[in-house]
Amino acid sequence: MKENILLEKSFAFAIRVVNAYKYLIEDKKEYVLSKQFLRSGTSIGANSEEAVGGQSKADFISKISIAYKEARETKYWIRLLKATNYFDESQADSLLVDLDELLKIIGKIQITSKNNS
Repeated sequence: MKENILLEKSFAFAIRVVNAYKYLIEDKKEYVLSKQFLRSGTSIGANSEEAVGGQSKADFISKISIAYKEARETKYWIRLLKATNYFDESQADSLLVDLDELLKIIGKIQITSKNNS
C-alpha cells in the first residue's frame, strides 16, 4: 500500500495531542480547554482518513476542508494554552511546528483538488 504522508503525519500528530491531553489533565489539572484541544487535534486525522475514503470528489473536498478547519481550531487552542501557561513555550512551539506542516499539506491538497474538479 502506498504511503500517504497526510495520513501518517496527522496520525502522528494525533498521538502527540493525546499525550499532551494526558499531561494537561494529570499534571496541570486542566479539564475544559484540554478537551477542546483533544477533540480538534484528533479530528484532523479522522477527517483526513474520511476524505481518503470519500465516495466522490465533492465528498473528498468536503472532508479535507473540515480537516483544515479542525487544524486551524487546534492552532487556536495551542496558542491559548500557551498564553495561559498550561503549555510552556517549547511544548507549544513544537506542536505548532507540526501543525503548521499539516496546514500546509492540507491547504495544498485543497487547492489542487478544487482546481482539478
